[in-house]
Amino acid sequence: MTRRRRLVRIYARLGRVYFAWGPRLLLLAAIVFIPLGFVDALLEQVDTEALNVTSSFQLVAVLGALAAVTASGLFGEVFFSGAIAASLTHPEDEESPGFMRLARHISYGKLIAVDLIFVAMMVIGTIAVIVPGILVFVYLSLAGPVVELEKRGIWDGFRRSYRLVRGHFWMAAAVLIPIEIVGDAVNDAIVGVAHHLFGHHLLAAWVGESVGNIVTAPVASVAFVLLTLDLIHHHDGEAPRLKRRPEALSASRTA
Repeated sequence: MTRRRRLVRIYARLGRVYFAWGPRLLLLAAIVFIPLGFVDALLEQVDTEALNVTSSFQLVAVLGALAAVTASGLFGEVFFSGAIAASLTHPEDEESPGFMRLARHISYGKLIAVDLIFVAMMVIGTIAVIVPGILVFVYLSLAGPVVELEKRGIWDGFRRSYRLVRGHFWMAAAVLIPIEIVGDAVNDAIVGVAHHLFGHHLLAAWVGESVGNIVTAPVASVAFVLLTLDLIHHHDGEAPRLKRRPEALSASRTA
């Protein structure tokens, strides 16, 4: 199969999986991103120009604010994609796990550590120049799904993500970068609407950030998981299989 056909297949599967699992994905996103939305809202209130410091310290403050905004925007995505991987690829002969069962299954410590390390590397790459940030994003974004799908360690997850993407950089970029750009644009639009409706207060920012992430994060995370499965299959010859629709499982149990 050519890379173009694989790319089209990933986007087609993204639509099918999202609509099949949408309610469950949105609920999981709400659990993760409502608390994180509050952190984003707090960071949005920071005004570095109002700080009474010298120009050199103000530059440091601006860079710190840029790092904080970058971190807050990315934090949660790797963790959430790992949780989505656990939800969508449990054994085929078992019913879809409920939230309590899924909560027990997720490798919280590893995913949080992977998320923090990934964000730190992205911040460093973003502050340095744009290109290293893009390379970090494309090569290492799959660490979360890899850790959850293959039960790897933290650094082994990053190495595995790099090895999977190596040789398929442009196809991976064609999935990850457009999804991220469109997601950021939709998120910013939702935040703008929230401010227009409720004013420029912390509550408005919290509502906007939370709703924006709840709407966009499931799409990005499903894309991360599907790309990971495609690259694992291409690299190893086989990969974990996606579950069927929850409705199909329910019908089979009553038949």
